[in-house]
Amino acid sequence: MQKQQIDRFNGWFDKYVAGFYGHDDYVNANIKLKEDHSKRVCQEMRYLTGELKLSADKKMLAEAIAFFHDIGRFEQFAKYRTYSDHRSVDHSTIGLEVLAKENVLEGVDEREKKIIEKAIEYHNVKELPGNLDEETLLMARLIRDADKLDIYYVVAQYYKKYEEDPAGFRLEVELPDTPGYTQQILESVLTGRRIDYRDLRTWNDMKLCQLTWVYDVNFAATLRRIKERGFIEMIVGFLPKTDEIRNAANVVQNYIEKRINAKDF
Repeated sequence: MQKQQIDRFNGWFDKYVAGFYGHDDYVNANIKLKEDHSKRVCQEMRYLTGELKLSADKKMLAEAIAFFHDIGRFEQFAKYRTYSDHRSVDHSTIGLEVLAKENVLEGVDEREKKIIEKAIEYHNVKELPGNLDEETLLMARLIRDADKLDIYYVVAQYYKKYEEDPAGFRLEVELPDTPGYTQQILESVLTGRRIDYRDLRTWNDMKLCQLTWVYDVNFAATLRRIKERGFIEMIVGFLPKTDEIRNAANVVQNYIEKRINAKDF
């Protein structure tokens, strides 16, 4: 991967996304959300690849993946007015179709092109397949971690803005904002199990689900970033003030500390 290719991707991305803005303030707000997210994921990717001391070539390959990991989100929201994959279509599939239709990866080394496509395909699956080659696995793990880092930032801001002005909130609220939470979801936080989004029933369930993302983090650098920025505490602050929730928060924070201190990944 070469610097001029990254510059070309950057220019194409800006032009492509600009075409989704129009006169609908709700659509515009949600398109802006993903445009900013994609660019911040590139920043998180640069942080992670720097911490892992990867070669310049691998750093640029990882940044290209960060640029395009959510490229299907724009068409998804414009067509279905939701970012929920199970209520519309898989955004990774759309993204790969967009890249192919627009010939965005034309001129990219064939091996690198396949790595980019596989990393995009698997960036939001529940679990990575066990048959990936070493470099594809590394890139898939990197984009999953970089993506989580920025989504933690996004949801913390999202919940804060919603609490301040629910009536004026212009972003999508996917689940009912009702009191309480599903006990099964809480148990998954306590036991370190990954959660299927189809099992979520309330907005508090979504917040609990987001606490479990730490169990799928790949790199110590990612966990340090989560800890330093206080993301877990922020999300817990928007959940009911119960002993169960406080206990769940302690379990998650202890898990983070244990893995950071292990220093073996």
